[in-house]
Amino acid sequence: MSKKHKSAKEKVDKIKQYDIKEAVDLVKQLAHTKFDETVDLAINLGVDPRKSEQMVRGNVLLPHGLGKKIRVLVFAKGEKATEAANAGAEYIGAEDLAKKIQSGWLDFDKVVATPDVMGMVGKLGKILGPRGLMPNPKSGTVTFDVGKAVKDITAGRADYRTEKAGVVHVSIGKVSFESDKLIDNAKEVIKAIEKVKPSSSKGKYLKKISISSTMGAGVPVNVSSAASP
Repeated sequence: MSKKHKSAKEKVDKIKQYDIKEAVDLVKQLAHTKFDETVDLAINLGVDPRKSEQMVRGNVLLPHGLGKKIRVLVFAKGEKATEAANAGAEYIGAEDLAKKIQSGWLDFDKVVATPDVMGMVGKLGKILGPRGLMPNPKSGTVTFDVGKAVKDITAGRADYRTEKAGVVHVSIGKVSFESDKLIDNAKEVIKAIEKVKPSSSKGKYLKKISISSTMGAGVPVNVSSAASP
């Protein structure tokens, strides 16, 4: 742990549950690197991700975007490839892109595919899957409406998925964002996750929330200050 990171951690009261505005302001103050750090939201959910019906997964369009350019790769052919190009996709193709990825090329951030080419894309699962890049119908990245998917992603659509410990991590912008914009984005994510609460999830659903920057310390957030009324 660097001296700066240790110093930042010492400034966070781990017992206190900060109001979301206090938390965001503190995260911005504690960011100590020369680059514009990403701000992340971590939400501990009252679900058992080992049960398929309790897997929380989806996406949300952030009101103020992510603050960075998202390079979208689209697997599509014919008119759907043209649609993807018109929507602003960075890379478009089919077998040619699959071969390139198999050779080790991964210079993209998101992948969208039309259903008719998923047989080919599925063979890339061992490469794309562990990196969170595999297209999936539930996340809206396997679709014939490639134009909308590309536009939403480049506008700042954030994907979320429950990890093994029942925690969801979502990027909500950059440290350089105004606090109000980060708060808006955070609340939009939390609202979206509240809407998809599994019916089989019992007890408290939003258990813990914290906010941190890429290299900064996590700041505990008072759940009621961030959740929907």
